Amino acid sequence: MYDAYLDIETTGLSSYYDDITVVGIYLVNSSEGKLVQLVGGEIARGNLLQALEGVDTIYTYNGSRFDLPFIHASLGLDLTDSYYHHDLMYDCWRNNLYGGLKSVEQQLGIPRQLKGIGGLEAIMLWWRYYNDNDNVALATLLQYNKEDAVNLKALRERLDGTEKCGKEAP
Repeated sequence: MYDAYLDIETTGLSSYYDDITVVGIYLVNSSEGKLVQLVGGEIARGNLLQALEGVDTIYTYNGSRFDLPFIHASLGLDLTDSYYHHDLMYDCWRNNLYGGLKSVEQQLGIPRQLKGIGGLEAIMLWWRYYNDNDNVALATLLQYNKEDAVNLKALRERLDGTEKCGKEAP
């Protein structure tokens, strides 16, 4: 069985008006880790379910309030129906670690290669790729998403209380 560390990028904050641009999933079992990224038109219900094949638990940061509801609204797929979901943000709060993922990473000394890129920059990178066919922008966006997903595993390892929990309510 795999653990999945999931992070999405979008064109904005509204699941009703905006689109998912990247779904990053870092799949980890006892012997390997592999990254799956669905981009643009690849983001479909069947492709996401295929990418999650063999997964038991999905880990996110603020996924209860953002990633999973966005996926549900966009793809009609409630991942909590088929997978355990563990939102690491609440573990952070229990350990007096507040702020977004990048802020918590800094507080815990989890490194990033890409500096100074956040959600707004990710949106702009997508539009540079989409409108101008800027492949450098896409590569940067994918690297940003990869670091988000991979760093979720590092975050989980740094936190106390990493036991599996039940399906969390949004």
